[in-house]
Amino acid sequence: MIRLILFGTQGCHLCERAEELIGGYQAENPGLLLIEKIDIAEQEQWQARYAVRIPVLYHVQTDRELGWPFDQADIKAFLQALDQA
Repeated sequence: MIRLILFGTQGCHLCERAEELIGGYQAENPGLLLIEKIDIAEQEQWQARYAVRIPVLYHVQTDRELGWPFDQADIKAFLQALDQA
């Protein structure tokens, strides 16, 4: 299972769209992803880093990010790159 963080915030339509895309990917690949959603409004460090870039998928173990805009093909490529890291 691959653990990712989705950085976003409430009321962000792009973040909602990213959740839909990730949900679609999860439906096609059950059990592959564990997604933790983090609202950047909760900590200043997240606001400073991601305020104008959300939504962002982040892989803690490799410190790699996939920033918006992305689609399911980009998610797949991101995950494949993590496998090769």
